[in-house]
Formats: sequence, structure tokens, C-alpha cells
Amino acid sequence: MHDDRQIVESRIGRFTDQRINPAVYQSRSQVTMTAWTVPDEPVPFTDAVAQKFEPIEPGTPWGKPWGTMWIHATGTPPADWFDSRGRLPRGTALELLVELGFTGGPGFNAEGLAYRPDGTTVKAIAPFNNWIALDPRKPLDLYIEAAANPDVPGFQPTPMGDKATAGNGPIYTLRSIEFVLRNTVVWELQQDVSVLTSLMHALPFDIPRRHEILRALERMLDVMDPDDVAGTAAAGRAQLVDVLAQPAYASAHRVIAVGHAHIDSAWLWPVRETVRKCARTFSNMVDLMDRYPDFRFACSSAQQFAWIKANYPDLFAKITAKVKVGQFVPVGGMWVEADTNIPGGEAMARQFVAGKRFFLDNFDVDTPECWLPDSFGYSAAMPQIVKAAGSDYFLTQKISWNQTNRMPHHTFLWEGIDGTRVFTHFPPVDKYNSDLGGSDLGHAQRNYRDMGAGTVSLVPFGWGDGGGGPTREMIAAAERTHSLEGSPAVTMGSPIEFFEEAEAEYPRPPVWSGELYLELHRGTYTSQANTKQGNRRSEHLLREAELWATTAAVRGKFDYPYDELEAIWHLVLLQQFHDILPGSSIAWVHQDAERNYAAVAKGLESLIAAALGELSGKGRKSLRFNASPFAIDGVGALGAGSSSVSESAVPKKYRSGYVLDNGALRVVISSKGLVTSMVDGASGREAIAPGASGNLLQLHRDTPNVWDAWDIDEFYRHVVTDLTAIESLAVDGADVVVVRSFGKSRIVQRLSLPAGSSALEITNEIDWHESQKLLKLAFPFDVHADRSASETQFGHIFRPTHSNTSWDFAKFEICAHRWVHVGETGYGVAVANDSTYGHDIGRRTRDGGGTTTTVRLSLLRAPRYPDPNADQGAHTLKVSVRPGSSIGDAVEEGYRINLPTRTVRGGVDSVEPLVRVSNPAVVVEAVKLAEDRSGDVIVRLYESRGGRAKPSVTADFDFETVEFTDLLERSVDGPAFTTDGNTIEFEVRAFQLLTLRYRARRLPT
Repeated sequence: MHDDRQIVESRIGRFTDQRINPAVYQSRSQVTMTAWTVPDEPVPFTDAVAQKFEPIEPGTPWGKPWGTMWIHATGTPPADWFDSRGRLPRGTALELLVELGFTGGPGFNAEGLAYRPDGTTVKAIAPFNNWIALDPRKPLDLYIEAAANPDVPGFQPTPMGDKATAGNGPIYTLRSIEFVLRNTVVWELQQDVSVLTSLMHALPFDIPRRHEILRALERMLDVMDPDDVAGTAAAGRAQLVDVLAQPAYASAHRVIAVGHAHIDSAWLWPVRETVRKCARTFSNMVDLMDRYPDFRFACSSAQQFAWIKANYPDLFAKITAKVKVGQFVPVGGMWVEADTNIPGGEAMARQFVAGKRFFLDNFDVDTPECWLPDSFGYSAAMPQIVKAAGSDYFLTQKISWNQTNRMPHHTFLWEGIDGTRVFTHFPPVDKYNSDLGGSDLGHAQRNYRDMGAGTVSLVPFGWGDGGGGPTREMIAAAERTHSLEGSPAVTMGSPIEFFEEAEAEYPRPPVWSGELYLELHRGTYTSQANTKQGNRRSEHLLREAELWATTAAVRGKFDYPYDELEAIWHLVLLQQFHDILPGSSIAWVHQDAERNYAAVAKGLESLIAAALGELSGKGRKSLRFNASPFAIDGVGALGAGSSSVSESAVPKKYRSGYVLDNGALRVVISSKGLVTSMVDGASGREAIAPGASGNLLQLHRDTPNVWDAWDIDEFYRHVVTDLTAIESLAVDGADVVVVRSFGKSRIVQRLSLPAGSSALEITNEIDWHESQKLLKLAFPFDVHADRSASETQFGHIFRPTHSNTSWDFAKFEICAHRWVHVGETGYGVAVANDSTYGHDIGRRTRDGGGTTTTVRLSLLRAPRYPDPNADQGAHTLKVSVRPGSSIGDAVEEGYRINLPTRTVRGGVDSVEPLVRVSNPAVVVEAVKLAEDRSGDVIVRLYESRGGRAKPSVTADFDFETVEFTDLLERSVDGPAFTTDGNTIEFEVRAFQLLTLRYRARRLPT
């Protein structure tokens, strides 16, 4: 036989598109429709149905951007669809088909949710999932809440991301809402053909199985009548029985397919719309579970469950019932699927505390895995945090987006900065929204990099972001590929079923040590500076509020504000979602974030003031409160004293510039406002590289290839302008003030040197109005550093300053928290910040010998998509430079610049800290009262310098017992410790994270 496969394949495709697909719905009849348009923001069901609904016809334009229209659909199907006994034809099902006027695929389109007249939810309406099953014995009476969410154009500046600029004209056209008779035999044929054709196209041309499928499909075409698809569908299916019955090879890759719907908690839509997206998708899942008892749906983000609990109680009750029988599976254990690069240590811990507590309290489920498919890289501190939260497994997917290097494993042990290892899976399907088609399954099988050792991988399937989740068509595909020759063997299951099976078959997996650095989306360390600054400030205000409230509660009669703190934590944790905190959302999202951070600051300042008022008492004595874990200007850590604030060094004229000298550090500032010398008094060594200048502002062209807000592409370095032109250089009190203007922007820098401080402080006041530009601040140091240290959660990570390998080269932009450090044996320099995360650090050999290591901070960007006005306006960013410093000094400097002391008036001379730690390497990160409201005191601490330490911890309050706990404050085995009164002593390993619980004395009952 001649090779006619392309002709036959074209014939199959045309027959499917033009004959089979249209025949699935064999009869249609329009329903009666009335509608009411919501004037502004969405309203609850009870408010909507009380309005006056007007008739609406197919073809009517509707929906201004972000608007909502409620449709009331009523009627009865045609009488001639039923026989004399009121039954529908055999092999048919009555459904409602809703065509809202979809303009594209699922998740970025119009969406709807159907309600019964009593206000309970039915299921969602979305592209590829626009049907509702009906009871033929009952008249139709449904309300549909239709959301006109705009399909925000990809990668081009758009007004659609801001409600104020999105416009008021309709963006959709209502097509129809119809009764339909679904021919179930034709539908099953459609699924057979879909699975076989997708498998056929996934197989190589020279595989006999491909041709076997092709000929079976050809026979199906031959026996079917194009003019009577319904009447010949059974005959067509019969021709495919044998080819569908061929079992999978014994060596076939095995797939555990987990239903999933990755719903970004905000992105190209605001948070308020995510609440509705969750309700739509979760309604679909409950409906699907009723129809397919073997179907399991994994759902992360406690926040999304909490929204449903608060806004859709009937749906939450259904979810709770499905959780009990194991179909609706809470996963992840976090409040949201957070970014992991930017959140601070305690915030990252609280993601798990809040998330896992919600799942335990509401479902009695202790999630065993961390589920983070889509975050933009994964901090090297995560393994320890996951384990400290009581979880054993980690799943990610985004690393498949790497631009330069491919991860060598899909199943491995991931080792964190403290040596903790967590069993990790990176699904080889390379996506988290598979449709279980042959292309996806074939890719998972071919791509799996642990062949010969492991045999199983996980495939998350379902439409995300409001697309409705898994569909009945996907479940049909899973059933047909359970054992099908040429395909991986698919079993629907849950994440824990996968992890337990994978761990059992792979007892000695390979180890990946350090961060899972995403070689893409490096701009997310910098975009939307106000959002990042709000997060940083919120984290430190929360630290202060908990510390001082705990101290006041233990020392007096102060009522610890449990409810207020929990609500604020939940809001801060929500905004650490991986498209909010990274700065990759529409304008509306970041406007909301800034308003929320302002509210957080106001609430926490009020709580702090109340606690400090309780601690200081009434009087006129000046008292300085220090929330830092290190002493500052004579005030001890975590307490208060009467020390006064020291005056800063007064600038002195030096040649054509100025000099700042406080005895601990001498800084020379040139006539151009650049730092030409930094000499610390302890070593007498010059920190600035010969012939170079620090405090150099540099402006780069920043035009990424694709992802504006997400990416800084390597070629940004090709075009740079040094901003050395100066508008003015003057002295204002203790500050040297440098003013520069460029483009449409202006920068005022204030350089100061506090008395006794070893760090130069630079306050950058920037009025920023550039477009697609990147502003960097550079410091070239006379240091030979082959690696840099960057703070991450509960420690730091080393990264190379060279590009020996492609892995090194790919890290041309890195993330750090409060500080970075570069050094050689015996000498180093720390650069700290109050809200900057993006950095690049490199070294070069100077002419004549010697090495310059340059630290550059990424201060601001100006991407155009998805927010065309990102970062425009005023910003204040603080930086400090501390020469002659160790990593321990860098840790201290990071806390100092982020936790300024507070001066209040009171009647006491001092407030003693609740806890003291003898070893400065061991840092107290949090002091709070226990989550169970027992009054027990919780102290979280960690080793900060990367070595063994033996601290003693002394509690200055009465307690019954002390023990180590996990992050959820449950007893665990910790280091052995000795006790001497209120002091315990123990040994910690490098970067070890520990939680102490001091149990309060209980009154006898």
C-alpha cells in the first residue's frame, strides 16, 4: 500500500471537525432569557435576584470591562423531544448550553456561574466547559452571573488593567443559551477519536503502532455515514475497540494524573475577581466528583478556601464533604502559592503556619506536601521550612521554563542551606494545566530524566485561572489511557499517592543542593517597588507588634491582639502571592496592594503604640525601644533603655567635595557626588577600588524579549549611561545632598554617617518617570571575592561572581533580602537595603593587577506590561555600605537599617527583654504568643552565620516548661539542652531554624 497517511489524517481531521463534533448536540432549543446589568462592582446573589430583569436576545452586546450581568434562564424543552412516557431518546442527555460570546480560550475570557433559585451554586460556564446538566422532569429556572473579564492583550501596554481606564463599552456579545440533547454515543466516539488521534500524532512516524491507529480510524470513517453520524456512531466505535484495548507496554512510563486548576490569586485580574474564579472552578469540581467517584482534585492555597467559606457557605459545605471522602484534596499547606525569593524568613514560615492551621481546623487534614508549581524560582531555605512545617514533599514545575540550563532530574532530594533534604518532584510533562492529550503524555514519557531508576511521574491536569479546572473530556482521556499501547499508563490519583509510590520505588534519589534558581523572570526582584517596599515594611512592623505585644502581655495586663494580628498576617501573606509581590500583575492589583499596605501600617502602628504605652507607663522620661536582635547605641536587643540618639558626623569641605568622618569610618565624596574613598578605622583599609567611584547611578535600556514586568534579559548590560552629571551638591545639617536630573526623572541622594556607625547611609529620593529603563546603584570594591553572600530566609546563600559555567552565567541577576556581602579572607564589605531585592555582583581584573568586585543594586524598573505605568512616581529607597565587615556584621546591619529604634515618653528607665541569647550568631527572628491562645510564649531563632554555635537562651519571665516545636508549635525532638534556672543551653548547626515554646504556668483546676 502506498503511503497515504497525510491524506488519511486530513480526512480524519475534517470528518471530526465537520461531522462528529457538530453531531454531539443533536437538538437545540432557545430558552427564555432576561437580564440585569450590575452598575458597578459585583453584588451577592440575594441582591441581584431582587432587581428588575429585562428581556435579552441572542446577539446582544454586553459587559463593559470588569462588569457583571445576571441572566435569568427559564423554560421547558420542546415536548417532541420526549416520548409518550416523558422519556428522552435512549443515549441522550438534556443539558443547557451557554454561549456568552467567548473570544478565546479558558481563563482569560468571559466566565459565568450558575445558581439555583435558592442561591446554591450549580457549576461554572467557561470556554470548553459551557454546559449544565438538567433534570428533564423539572422546568429550567437558573440564574447565571456572567463576568465580563477582559482578555488582557499579551505583552502590549493596555488600559484594560485599570478599571479607571478600561472603558465602558461592551466587550462581549451574547450568542445563545439553549436546551440541547447531547448524544452520549457520539460524545463517546468523539472521546475515542480524540485520544487516538492525539496519541497517533505523538508517536514517531516509523512506529507500527502509529499506523495501526491510523488504519483503525480509517475503518471508522468507512463504516460511518456522514449524513447520519448519530445512527452510525456505534458502528464507528466498534472499529476502534481493538486498537483501544491494546494494553500499555510493561515498561511504559506510569503517570498519576491529578486534577488541578492553577488559579492565580491575582494577575491579569484583581483579587476580588479571583474570589469568583475560585467559586466557579470549585463548583465545577464538586459537580464532576458527583459524576466520577474516582476523580480527585488537588487544591492549594488556604486563602482560596477561606474566600469560599466566607462568601459561598453552601459550596464550602459541599467541599468539606468531598474532602472527607478523599476527592477534594487540600495540598500545599501554604496560605497562598507564594513567591519564595522575596518574603522574609518569618513570613515564609507563617505561610505554612496559616495555611496548615486552616486545613487542620476546617478539614482535619495535615497536608504532607508543599505544592508550588508556578513561583519564579525557589529559595534554598525552603527545604528546611517545609520540613519544619511538618511536611515531607515538594512539587514545582516552573523550572521547566529555564532559558539556559535543564534540570538534570525530575525526582530528587532537594538539600537546603542547613542540610535539610526534602523529597522533590518536578513533573516531566512541563506544565501544570495538561489536558491529558497524547502530546502532553508523550512529552512526559520522553522527557523523564530518571529513567532506569524511577518509572512514575505526576501530571497536573485541568484548565486554570478561571477556566473551570478538569473537564469530563479530560477524565475520558484518563480512562482510555489507563493502559493503552504507545501511551504512558495513566491512573487518576492524589499527590500523596504519587509521592508515596515514587519514594518507595526510588529509595536513593540524586541530590540537588542549593536554590532552584529560575533562569527567567529575574525582573520580578525589582518591578513594582512600592509593593515590595510595602511588604518589607509590613514584615518588620509585624515583628515589632508581636514582640512588644508579647512583652506587654507577659509583663502586665495587656490583652494580646490575636484577632487583629491574624487578620493582618493573612493580608500580608495574600500579597506575597507569586504575581503580586513580584510585581507582575495589572495596575488594579498593585493599587489594591498599596492601599492594603497603608492599612496594614496604620493598624500595626496602632498596636505597637498601645503595647509601648503599656510598657513605658506614664511619665516624661525618654525611652528608646529596640526591636532588633542586636544592641543599638547602648540599647540592648529586644528591649528598651534611656540611651539618647547620637548625632551624625558633620560633613566637612574637602577639596571640591566633602568628607564624613566619625572615627569609625571616613568617607570622601567628590564634587560629582560620587564616593571616591571609604576607609574603616579598624583596619585602615580602603574599600573603594583604585580609580573607581561608588554611589554611581547607572541607567540601562530595559527591553525584554517577551515578559516586560517579569524579565531582565542579559543584553540589558549592552547599553548603559553613567549618571554623573550633577545639578547640585550641598550640605543640609548632617547630610551631604546630591541632586541629579536625567530624562524626565530627578534623584535626590542624602549621604550621612551616624556617630559611632561603621556604615555610610544613602537615602535615595527618586521622582521616576522613565519608560523601559533600569536604574542601578553601583559600588566597586577593592576586594577579591569569588563568591557573594546574599541573605535569604533564616540564613544566606553563596553565589559565584564569575561565569565559569552556564549555570554561573545564568545568575546575572540575583535576589537578596536585607544585605549582600563580598569578601576575601580577613576583610569584606556589606551592602544593606531597606526594600531592594534585585542585585548583580561581578568581578574584573584591573590593569596592572588586582581585582574589583562590584555590587550593584537594582533600584527601579519601568516595564509597560501588564501595568503601563509601573513604578512611575516618587520612591524613597535606603542603602547602607559597611566596609571592614564580616557576615555577622552584615546580618546586624540588615536588621539595623530595617528596624529603626522608637523613642517614647514614659515613667520607667528600661524594659528588659523577654529573652536574651548569649551567642550573636544565633538570632531571634520572632517573639509571639502561641497560636492556640494558651498564653505560651513562642521564640523563633536561627543560626545566621553559617557555622555551629552553642548559645544559651535566658527567659526573663516565669514559665512551667520549655520545649522545641515545629512551626505549628507542636512538640518535636530538637537539640539536647541543659537547663540552669531560666537558661537553657544547646548546640545548633549552620543555619538551623528552631522554635522554642515556653509553656505558661497553669492555675490548678
